[in-house]
Amino acid sequence: MIKVIKKGLETSVQDYPGRIGTLNQGFPPSGPMDSWSFRLANVLVQNDPGMSALECQFMGPTLKFENDIVIAITGANMNPKVDGKPIPLWESIEIKKDSILEMSYATVGARSYIAFSGGINTETWLGSRSTFHKAGVGGIEGKAIKDNQTIPINKLKSKAGRKVKKEAIPEFSKDKKWEIEVVKGPNDDWIDDKGHKMFLTSEWKLQSKSDRTGYRLEGPEWSFTEKATNKGLEHGAEPSNIIDQGYPIGAINLAGQTPIILVNDGPSMGGFIVPYTVPSAAFWKLGQAKPGDFLSFKEVSLEKSQDMRTEQTLICTEKSIVTSSDINQNKQNKIKIDKIKIIDFDKENEKVKIREKFIEKRGLKSIKVRFYN
Repeated sequence: MIKVIKKGLETSVQDYPGRIGTLNQGFPPSGPMDSWSFRLANVLVQNDPGMSALECQFMGPTLKFENDIVIAITGANMNPKVDGKPIPLWESIEIKKDSILEMSYATVGARSYIAFSGGINTETWLGSRSTFHKAGVGGIEGKAIKDNQTIPINKLKSKAGRKVKKEAIPEFSKDKKWEIEVVKGPNDDWIDDKGHKMFLTSEWKLQSKSDRTGYRLEGPEWSFTEKATNKGLEHGAEPSNIIDQGYPIGAINLAGQTPIILVNDGPSMGGFIVPYTVPSAAFWKLGQAKPGDFLSFKEVSLEKSQDMRTEQTLICTEKSIVTSSDINQNKQNKIKIDKIKIIDFDKENEKVKIREKFIEKRGLKSIKVRFYN
């Protein structure tokens, strides 16, 4: 069991891929915003990649451990400390009974993930433990964790000292700018060429009125095709209105002139067009962007987006982990060099040329020449 001393800004139980197959009932998948960091946290403590863990938004919690346990923290840097001493990210750490974990504000990135060996043992709801705040379901009592609550943990033995390889760690923006991949559609034919060019060449500011439901963007105005401006009354008065349709997860929903990216807790349908969709493999960038950051968009093919997801899934496995025994073995395998002989090849070549000229001049087939320094 883990006791919550301070809840943080918004810390919730999530699992991956979340609540799948329930959009027709009005329930989104929820789950971690940055599933890349989330899954690697679980792999570090030898859980299944999708097992339930904590997502910490902007500011992390303070937790007291009632048993010995192994944990891992990934994602945004919230300067975690155990009993006042800093601990590393992207590494499995052994925590002793009665120790206290403190986390502060996110410096790089927006969301941290805490995985516990064994995972969080809460009730499932529609097949998932993920918290869907607005409906009050999943997680612990359907909400973010609260002060003085206890978090139930399954028992599982795990090893400390496991680290994520450097090349497997997602690279967070340090200049508040993010390039997000997008796929055209399903309503891209409602936007004219000028509008598409504008969208893909502009920077869009992430507004403060953004949450796990939708990311509101601020930027230039869109332009539309005749299909959007000359349509039946059933599609609504605004060019961006359309008769109610289903929304894909990651839909860039155009409400008037305001793009809203529908993320993990977004609605399943509505009456606005969706000219572009963010593929699942690019969601981690959205999860680590903060209000005030700038997003630019890069169009990729559907096939490319699928390849991105496949590659990311492979990264979030044991192949990205190095253990302390691996590190020790690498040290032992290093070749020790006591002396290094340095040869000046220009000088050696000059000696050869002198020898050849001497032989040629004397008409000899061979000769021994001894050089003295």
